Amino acid sequence: MGNKYVAIIQCDIAHNRCSGYACTESFYNREGMFENYEDGVRYISFTCGGCCGKSVSAKLEHFAAKCKKYGDIAKEDVTIHLASCMVTDHHHYDRCPHLDYIRDIVRKKGYENVVEGSYISKAAAFRREKGIYKVY
Repeated sequence: MGNKYVAIIQCDIAHNRCSGYACTESFYNREGMFENYEDGVRYISFTCGGCCGKSVSAKLEHFAAKCKKYGDIAKEDVTIHLASCMVTDHHHYDRCPHLDYIRDIVRKKGYENVVEGSYISKAAAFRREKGIYKVY
């Protein structure tokens, strides 16, 4: 049983200014948080739906239904990444204040493979090392 799908949940507010390009490139180049995924693993991203993140529930239900109908992909074969824009302190704002709630929804929907983080820029990593951004 290996990963068949990676789903990245991105902050809805961040999505207003970010296309998710860096996360997508990191996934396809198997860099950083995605370096251990084998070829053939599929990728999808969507937002939390906005504060407080409650719509993650409906989005994961829809995703699970499509995985079952079109790919016979079980929840155990999916890894959920909570995007870096949600789980880290960065230039625009601190980590999501609803992170625990969203993580609980993901687990309640049956997804046990949850990873915090996606793409981290070199500038952000440097600022964390210097103490400019908080580290969690």
